[in-house]
Amino acid sequence: MRSDKIKKGIERAPHRSLLYALGLDDDDLDKPMIGIANSANDIIPGHKHLDRIKDAVEHGITAAGGTALTFSTIGVCDGIAMGHSGMHYSLASREIIADSVEAVVNGHQLDGLVLIPNCDKIVPGMMMAAARLDIPAIVISGGPMEAGSHCGEAIDLHNVFEAVGSVTSGEMEVEELDQIARSACPGVGSCAGMFTANSMNSLAEVLGLALPGNGTIPAVKADRIRLAKAAGKAVMKLIEKDIRPSDILTEKSFANAITVDMSLGCSTNTALHLPAIAHEAGIDLPLDKFNEISDQVPHICSLTPAGKNHMENLNSAGGIHAVINELVKGDLINLDTVTVTGQSLRENLKAIKFVDHEIIRPLDNPYHARGGLSILKGNLAPEGSVVKRAAVAENMMEHRGPARIYNSEEETIAAINQGAINPGDVVVIKNEGPKGGPGMREMLSPTSALAGMGLDDSVALITDGRFSGATRGAAIGHVSPEAAAGGPIAALEEGDIIHIDMNKFILEVELSAEELAARMEKVEPFVPEVTGYLKRYAKLVGSASKGAVLD
Repeated sequence: MRSDKIKKGIERAPHRSLLYALGLDDDDLDKPMIGIANSANDIIPGHKHLDRIKDAVEHGITAAGGTALTFSTIGVCDGIAMGHSGMHYSLASREIIADSVEAVVNGHQLDGLVLIPNCDKIVPGMMMAAARLDIPAIVISGGPMEAGSHCGEAIDLHNVFEAVGSVTSGEMEVEELDQIARSACPGVGSCAGMFTANSMNSLAEVLGLALPGNGTIPAVKADRIRLAKAAGKAVMKLIEKDIRPSDILTEKSFANAITVDMSLGCSTNTALHLPAIAHEAGIDLPLDKFNEISDQVPHICSLTPAGKNHMENLNSAGGIHAVINELVKGDLINLDTVTVTGQSLRENLKAIKFVDHEIIRPLDNPYHARGGLSILKGNLAPEGSVVKRAAVAENMMEHRGPARIYNSEEETIAAINQGAINPGDVVVIKNEGPKGGPGMREMLSPTSALAGMGLDDSVALITDGRFSGATRGAAIGHVSPEAAAGGPIAALEEGDIIHIDMNKFILEVELSAEELAARMEKVEPFVPEVTGYLKRYAKLVGSASKGAVLD
């Protein structure tokens, strides 16, 4: 065992002395030592309850003959960080999380690892660490929040953001906004729609790093506790069989993840996180792979913000593995991938007995014939950009309009609230990329303001920043190269005509190559005025087209 390095032999007597100080005995030291990376805190609603998950995991590990040792990681709530300087730290925190898990596990030579994330960047950060460490590891999330209710309708966090726009436009009273805010998030869990957290927790199942049910069982259900116990037992089986992330994370499993991503209409942030996890696993996952798979995979499950259903509805319909089972009928999934159950995906699917076709549509009756995400390229985004096409109005699939140029999210929100944006416009927010932001702030506030004002089906928004999984409308993010890295978006001027064609995967400015090149020569490099960690991050972070990993 790896942990023998800290507990066996005469020379390790000092180490044993420190382990005895924890209350461990010789029997404990004879067992595999399993680290539990627990991101519980009192700030993030999705993480408030994770100590309950940790307790269940510990029971599972102990029952299966292991010694459980818990440590903590940080986390940032994207919803609370949204719309101000705090959002600079969200994506940047992903790297801290991966690094901190690596440091603790290797610093103490642990034999196995259980990862307990739930929200946004914590999930991919922990999966990146699992790939990097390559010791037996399993993910068990805290589960999604249940939907709230307002006037008999199910609602969630994105409804609150959009209600702000409705109040600003005079379509809603402040009193109703307050009612919505008080009822949209009824308790613990990751926000209830197919936003970034639930997207990544669902795709952890597909990749094979999490047990069936990880993405959809609600946080407050007893099934979530039982799943956590099962995860604790499962990591011991992984150690026994020496199944590692390198056995699980393969080109085939990533192709499966993108396939399910397309069928669900997941967050655009999956186009950042899947390549980043693949990078840690030594696998190249180009953005073009998303379009290649999207061409073959229909969008069969429409959850909020694109649809009306929530994660609890998908769970009742059979969950992520039921979605996979439906995709198998079209020969769209590789069934021979290894998973943390110790069995193949093919064997896991034998347990699926029920699929609700009202929630998970059959392949011959999809919401859309193509997958939920598209990668757009052109002279404005030579390396690519990402749009959640499943949440775009049909009339906005192709759009041509004048650019309205802003240099930050704050400038954009002010302009929207002042009524400066007109139907047909293309709002451009630059200097919000990985380097320029830094940290690629999410632009949910501008898109929600546009939606709340009824402009989401007539105004497009493009940025080298990114969008929340709760965003809907013609919102195109991750424009690469970004402005701060010398990308063409830096050369745009007020009134330039922007052409978007999501069916042909085009994002371009209607300028000649000569004019665009001449403008680029005049662009002065943008350097964000930041200090501390953000300064180091801005210096080291790479392109969004490759997952915004640190070089």
